[in-house]
Amino acid sequence: MDEALIRSLTPGVLTVLVRRGADFAAAEDAVQEALVEAVRGWPADPPRDPKGWLVTVAWRRFLDATRADTARRRREDRVEEEPAPGPAPEVDDTLQLYFLCAHPSLTPSSAVALTLRAVGGLTTRQIARAYLVPEATMAQRISRAKRTVSGVRFDRPGDVATVLRVLYLVFNEGYSGDVDLAAEAIRLTRQLAARVDHPEAAGLLALMLLHHARRAARTAADGSLVPLAEQDRGRWDTSTIAEGVGILQAALARDRLGEFQAQAAIAALHADAPTAGETDWVQIVEWYDELVRLTGNPVVRLNRAVAVGEADGPRAGLAALAVLDDALPRYAAVSAYLHERDGDLDTAARLYAEAARKAPDLAERDHLTRQAARLNSRPHDRR
Repeated sequence: MDEALIRSLTPGVLTVLVRRGADFAAAEDAVQEALVEAVRGWPADPPRDPKGWLVTVAWRRFLDATRADTARRRREDRVEEEPAPGPAPEVDDTLQLYFLCAHPSLTPSSAVALTLRAVGGLTTRQIARAYLVPEATMAQRISRAKRTVSGVRFDRPGDVATVLRVLYLVFNEGYSGDVDLAAEAIRLTRQLAARVDHPEAAGLLALMLLHHARRAARTAADGSLVPLAEQDRGRWDTSTIAEGVGILQAALARDRLGEFQAQAAIAALHADAPTAGETDWVQIVEWYDELVRLTGNPVVRLNRAVAVGEADGPRAGLAALAVLDDALPRYAAVSAYLHERDGDLDTAARLYAEAARKAPDLAERDHLTRQAARLNSRPHDRR
């Protein structure tokens, strides 16, 4: 079985059923049943037209369910209208499917799950394992999401910005279970960028590629985090970096700057530096200024404080940090780093320990704990 082929065909098959009049929830169920039959039958007898085969079987499953459901008698006029088997139509409604799965009425977690299921072609079990929740919980989440969007028409324009945020959420989950969510997010964003004329879609794709290129160097053999400044840049994927930079340059040339393009520009400057010491921090601060202008996001201001500390010295960084809310995520970690750069090692050690207690995951907690231990174990001046 070619799993990649199956997953690439899934959104197209689903949109054909919806175009024929099936509501989204029923269509998605029918497509999943067709996929199960494909897994069973294709290895021994592969079809000449895989998409046409899936459309035919899924439509029959939908009609079977319609006939069995007496509460849906209003659909009986469609029962006798089953199209003859043959090549699937070439109309591509995948973009509308993206919009549907990122509908504003859905919660972020539901939008992510539905996108992975309907557009990504992942099974409920795979999604549940990736998000470390029971399969039954994920099934309920997806079922509620399908019911929510079932009445949404396919011909209404969607919001690209909402879709991009959903894909960014998927990318930031990284890798867990048996699904590489970062790679899946890149695949889906690449599809979206090819279908929509939007520089921020290209900006997000560039950002994902530039971050993904550093993946191999981001953790040590024991699983511990390796900070950017300490990463072995020889392990970065230069071809992926080149692709990301090329996509970013084309997007920036359109002079419609957005936050994903600005973030990608920062990532590109990091990727361009042969060593951490050669990083162009002055330009990075300028890009953070653009991001602050675009978003006003306090977390962006927090990251800007780090860049200011590198460009203009730790005192300047601490001054930029002082005007921010100390309840921000990773505030203590940034403060610890800047205090260490400024030579206040006792304060830095205390703040690293505080940051470790607030860390969102085990790997980050262990890294910050080691930083605190490193400073606490140094020889003290006893004069």
